[in-house]
Amino acid sequence: MDQEKELDHEVNNLRRSVQEIEQDIQVLEDLQYEYDIKTKSSEVNDETKSHATKESQREEMANEQMFTDLNIKREMVIKEIANSLTLAEQIQLTLLSEELPEWKKRQQMACIGGPHNTCLEQLQNWFTVVAECLQQIHQQLKKVQELVQKYTYNNDPLTLGKSQLDEQALSLFKKLISNSLVVEKQPCMPTHPKRSLVLRTVQFTVKIRLLVKLPELNSQPKAKIYIDKGFSEMDTVKGCRNFHFLGSVNKVMTLDESSGCLAAEFRHLTVRETRPSNRSKEFSLSMYEELHLISFETQLVLPELCIDLSITCLPVVVLFGGLLPWAWGFILWYNMCCSEPHNLLFFLNPPPVKWGQLSEVLSWQFSSVTKRALNSEQLRTLADKLLGPEAQGDPEALIHWNTFYKGSSGSGDSFWQWIYEHLELAQKYVPNIWNDGYIIGFLSKEREKALLRDKLPGTFLLRFGENSRCGGIIITWVERSQEGEAVVRSTEPYTKIDLNRISLPNIIRDYTISDGEKDPVNPLIYLYPDIPRDVAFGRYYTSASDALGGMNEDRLSGLKIQDGTKACQ
Repeated sequence: MDQEKELDHEVNNLRRSVQEIEQDIQVLEDLQYEYDIKTKSSEVNDETKSHATKESQREEMANEQMFTDLNIKREMVIKEIANSLTLAEQIQLTLLSEELPEWKKRQQMACIGGPHNTCLEQLQNWFTVVAECLQQIHQQLKKVQELVQKYTYNNDPLTLGKSQLDEQALSLFKKLISNSLVVEKQPCMPTHPKRSLVLRTVQFTVKIRLLVKLPELNSQPKAKIYIDKGFSEMDTVKGCRNFHFLGSVNKVMTLDESSGCLAAEFRHLTVRETRPSNRSKEFSLSMYEELHLISFETQLVLPELCIDLSITCLPVVVLFGGLLPWAWGFILWYNMCCSEPHNLLFFLNPPPVKWGQLSEVLSWQFSSVTKRALNSEQLRTLADKLLGPEAQGDPEALIHWNTFYKGSSGSGDSFWQWIYEHLELAQKYVPNIWNDGYIIGFLSKEREKALLRDKLPGTFLLRFGENSRCGGIIITWVERSQEGEAVVRSTEPYTKIDLNRISLPNIIRDYTISDGEKDPVNPLIYLYPDIPRDVAFGRYYTSASDALGGMNEDRLSGLKIQDGTKACQ
């Protein structure tokens, strides 16, 4: 915020200084006109008088003073223009070397679930004000030239530095416009709006836009889209695929209603492979590891200037029927570790990432598709699984790609697969009670026992399965033995297959156990820490009874699914 306020202050100073120059040029023009009238009048008087008089001497002294004032005013105007251009250059340097890269980094994080308020409108405002000021200075220098043409003299301040200021103003304006083209919306399939940068051979959308809003730019230029243009890195890896677009690759940039700037959205493009690839097992990257670049080119034709613009999207993964969750793992890792959009060979040797960064991104995966992020307890459980309890969730500890993607949760399955399956479970099958905070989520068995040990009998909690290859929710409750000791019991995981048939609140409501001697009872009385079951879940109950019938008892020894196979643990 401090940096934003400081930049706002500098931009306002630039606008104010340019407005003051406008006023000073008007004063200069009036002064020059008055001086011109006075000098011509004095010349006429000199011709009609044969000798000098006191009146003519006073007139001459007045003219000399007026010339001095005129010269000072000219010096002041040209100095003010130079100072304004210096300020504009400083602001532009900040915009292009700091603010624009930081915005691109925020957008990059937003693509993988981070905060979506990337402040593009603020950036557009700064770009536009600087462009307007540079344009106004350019017109002011034209006015200065008109004044010079009407009247000049030796060592005229307006002529000494004007050509250099002209070049500086034009160069700054051209550089600003050249860098004002951005990718407002990164490539994304409409069917998966939360999974940018993963494309299948179906239609996808991508949008570019200018950050400068000027009437002179409304010429409706054409933008052209390319894939992998000018990047030969992939040719060094045997078997990498080549692609082309189906659909029109040209789009007219028109005024965007929301921003007022020129923009073009490509909505009906499809990626196709140009030719079958001969993939080499020794050298080739996998389909998920191949990164491809989508880029754009356009040209702005202005009254005195022609500017070429280009911009490149973040790398995309192109699938042919592959699993989107796997590809999304690659997109996450790349964008966590790499800010170079052209590093297409990243996955030949992917670097590690710090746990502090990975934990934040994992939390984003849940907050971006539900209303609830992962809390510190859940993240600590994940850290223990990846790093071991002895690391104590050290934010500086390094996680390697193979550990995250190909390595292990407790069962030897991929850690990322385990995370994603529960992410999908929370998003699609139990969104309401997940958003309510009723599912503790990632929790170790040891921590689970510690939470329930001192609670009333019948207190239960909901957590994700520790070793579930397909994702599942385990119900764990506490009982008291005859000796009064706490006994913790758990169901097997309720998987997507189960929750597609019956809602979890209904399962909790109708859950019963029986030891064969007594009537079946529901042991689930209080949701941890002490919420009565029906208070927590009553609004989600449906009138239908438990469609799984007598399957509840089987949960204690292994749930049988319709096809007769055992549920994932």
